[in-house]
Amino acid sequence: MNVLILGSGGREHTFAWKISQSDLCDELFVAPGNSGTREIATNLAIKVGDFEGIKTAVLERNIDMVVVGPEDPLVNGIHDFFLNDPELKGVAVIGPQSQGAMLEGSKEFAKHFMQRHGIPTAKYSSFTAETLQEAYDFLGTMKPPYVLKADGLAAGKGVLIIQDIDEAKQELKKMLVDSKFGKASQTVVIEEFLDGIELSCFVLADGNDYKILPYAKDYKRIGEGDTGLNTGGMGAVSPVPFADEQFLEKVEKRIIIPTVEGLKKDKIPFIGFIFIGLIKVGEDPLVIEYNVRMGDPETEVVLPRIKNDLLRLLAATHNGKLNKERIEIIPDSVTTVMLVSGGYPEAYEKGKPIIGLDKAQESLIFHAGAQWDQDSGIVTSGGRVMAVSSYGETFDEALKKSYRSIDQIRFDKMYFRSDIGFDL
Repeated sequence: MNVLILGSGGREHTFAWKISQSDLCDELFVAPGNSGTREIATNLAIKVGDFEGIKTAVLERNIDMVVVGPEDPLVNGIHDFFLNDPELKGVAVIGPQSQGAMLEGSKEFAKHFMQRHGIPTAKYSSFTAETLQEAYDFLGTMKPPYVLKADGLAAGKGVLIIQDIDEAKQELKKMLVDSKFGKASQTVVIEEFLDGIELSCFVLADGNDYKILPYAKDYKRIGEGDTGLNTGGMGAVSPVPFADEQFLEKVEKRIIIPTVEGLKKDKIPFIGFIFIGLIKVGEDPLVIEYNVRMGDPETEVVLPRIKNDLLRLLAATHNGKLNKERIEIIPDSVTTVMLVSGGYPEAYEKGKPIIGLDKAQESLIFHAGAQWDQDSGIVTSGGRVMAVSSYGETFDEALKKSYRSIDQIRFDKMYFRSDIGFDL
């Protein structure tokens, strides 16, 4: 099979690394890719939102399968685009159609879906600029901290957790009236704060059956001890030590099965990955959010723990034959630590040469915001630059390897969190 992966981050490099190991894979392409995918696949200079450009590449390169990494093209209907085009409709697309992608594309849609199917989540209400006063009144009925969520896609940064009610009202006005997150915050969901510990659940769904992939926990805040601004993710671990068999059974019965069955009941076709952001409150799981693709940096710890041929699994997903597959998971822990540009998630500089990657022999290095430069070699091109993933019998052992590898790597103003796993 000829395969095209869409995206340019650490998630897509991990997909490329795993798919390239498959006997079923003939040629592998990544659009637009990065310096890491360049080493194991052919990068194509096409943006993920350029559907016509993607169509041309698919036809020219005889692509059999398109694996969609990021959420934007899914929410914007790339799967529908393929199904509605006579020349493309035979190509397998891994990722839901736009209707299913609304689980991530609209927090309000996702909340209504959970409510409809009895899936446990925080109490909430949603508001627009026209109902700002009602939103203020609703905040008055809530206890701090106050959780404000932009309804649409905001690159993982559209959630605010605020202690002070006056500050919460100011931020709410900025979101609804001043378009703090653009179109994404035309509607804002205000929800109850849940006090617990978070984890990520990943499900591969074929429209009828599902398979549960390894669970993971990621770390979103820029600062040590989970402080400071939200980022796209500063590190992750898998498995999750506090998620025992009894708890995971509750997750499957109360959340995964009702989600998959709910999609069927609502006649929402769904082929691809469902990411379920969970919180453990006491001994019970509740849903914080859905995503309709793999998370990043969780992919960098989840895929390395899967023994199966990933391409074979994805082909079974497309063909509606997941029930014939059995997921085999490596018992070892895998951890990843993100190296980021100084200043991220706010302003940062690009184009910094990266050295020492060849010396980090103990770990898998997944490139994210990094590109090949003819003169300088591999240079930084984004906020999150590299994910350093390692295996270990325990997550402590795996983390030690990741940090030893990081000691070998350098670029100007490089930053990382030295406390990944601190709360475990």
